[in-house]
Amino acid sequence: MIKQLAINSNTYHGFSLEDAVKGASEAGFTQIELAAVKDHTAHVLPEMSPKQLNEIKALLQKYGMKCVGIGAHCNVMKEEGIANLIASVDLAVEFDCQYIITATGDAHNDSDVIEDEKVLARNLEPVLAKCEKLNKKLVIETHGNNYATGLSLKMLAKSLNDRVKINYDTANVIFYGNVLPYDDLAASADYVEFIHLKDKIGAYHEWNFPAIGDGDLDFIKIFGTLNKANYKGPISVEIEFTPAGPADLEEVNQSVKRSFNYLSRILE
Repeated sequence: MIKQLAINSNTYHGFSLEDAVKGASEAGFTQIELAAVKDHTAHVLPEMSPKQLNEIKALLQKYGMKCVGIGAHCNVMKEEGIANLIASVDLAVEFDCQYIITATGDAHNDSDVIEDEKVLARNLEPVLAKCEKLNKKLVIETHGNNYATGLSLKMLAKSLNDRVKINYDTANVIFYGNVLPYDDLAASADYVEFIHLKDKIGAYHEWNFPAIGDGDLDFIKIFGTLNKANYKGPISVEIEFTPAGPADLEEVNQSVKRSFNYLSRILE
């Protein structure tokens, strides 16, 4: 599974994409999930010019980094969110990757309640039609107030179509869903096609997501479940630190390197 590892560029929130690509490459990563979240981590956006997009492609090529997904969190219960997600499918074409990642509500502080799932399904129709046309997959993240666990997303995905799968975040299910990832992942693994690999420290609702291996999660158990399910998708490492954030770029780079070294040890 070492070859499935990627870095989520949201790990470098507040820093440039070049910082992310350079730091992750030096740590040992060869794949990246590009964060495309407006007003948060906008390392790439669908409204960027061809020149800007080509500069990003050149940056990835310089460091031997391949894009495996576009992290385009959008609130698909709002018109602007749907429009942005539709446009973000083009980024998956630009960067030759299969997956578009989103949640259903706001990227952070997602407390909206979806009272009618039929509205959500209707909102996603044009997104899925474009994914179908361009042969892309929409993976919805375990995140927020409505779909915080793999099981809840599996039920949603089964009600939609084969273009919808799960992006399983190993720490979000704790933070948002109040469940540990072990049984929940095992029960939903047949619908999981993308992983946000994230560690967790402290109480369930405590925002503390350190380097992989520095927290409380049993990743040997998690990888055992993924192996049993014959999981072949990307495993995108995400470090979100504490509300205070990292002290500086060096702390981020050290955390990324420590994560890669830890994962190399347990996977090899």
